[in-house]
Amino acid sequence: MSNSILAPGAVLALWTLIMLIWVAVTRFSAMSKAGVDLKVAPPGGRGADLEGVLPPSVNWKSHNYTHLLEQPTLFYAVIVFLHLSGGDVGYTRWIAWAYVILRIVHSLWQATVNRIPVRFAIFSLYTLCLFALSVLAVIATLG
Repeated sequence: MSNSILAPGAVLALWTLIMLIWVAVTRFSAMSKAGVDLKVAPPGGRGADLEGVLPPSVNWKSHNYTHLLEQPTLFYAVIVFLHLSGGDVGYTRWIAWAYVILRIVHSLWQATVNRIPVRFAIFSLYTLCLFALSVLAVIATLG
């Protein structure tokens, strides 16, 4: 494991791009099967417009990709704060890795099974990790 708290952030950024590829592959395949032709799509169309057109299991991957661009933005800032303020220590790295592993597990669950009680439990766990990291970042930056 890396000795830098920035490594979990790099892994999560890469995972986000992997999810984007998964979205594209499944969405384009499903659009082809549904007879959606991008050449005649109206201007300004968005992925959300496909909600009633594509199967829910296809859209789940897109929902997860969107989620990876929401809360993790706080995670990226917090790990930079910890890195720059001297809060990059063993236990903060473990919490950061736990956050990333739980985000990846959440992605896989949401993109495939998507049962809400389990998804919410995973969400709760990684949110607790982010909360802990945020408190530690405040402590580290305030000295």
